[in-house]
Amino acid sequence: MRMAGRENDRITVAKIAGTAARHARPATLSSEQEQAAIIELGETAAGRSDLLAQYAGLAIGLHEGDYDHACYLRAAQLCIRAGADTSLMPQWITEGQRRAQAIRERHRRLRQAADAEPSGPPDEP
Repeated sequence: MRMAGRENDRITVAKIAGTAARHARPATLSSEQEQAAIIELGETAAGRSDLLAQYAGLAIGLHEGDYDHACYLRAAQLCIRAGADTSLMPQWITEGQRRAQAIRERHRRLRQAADAEPSGPPDEP
């Protein structure tokens, strides 16, 4: 049952992510649009303020300094307005930063490996 619960949580976080991203794409929302987004996020989270906090924190931490960081900040703010447990967000921001660093490190290693490979066609015997 525990594994099924975690899988359900991952699915809910993915739904929250999609909903938040969709509503956060425009740079500004009318008050009616913002209220609709908050209501939809609340319904999607089904009372799980911890999952709203998880997505909000990961969005902030993962995309810190990215060209689209402002969009992710707007998505996080919508989650907060929808009831995210803000006391949980710092741990998720830290986790997002850790994941972003791991991604950058993996890309760096791949670039190094690509640079180390011979650039021409293989020698024929």
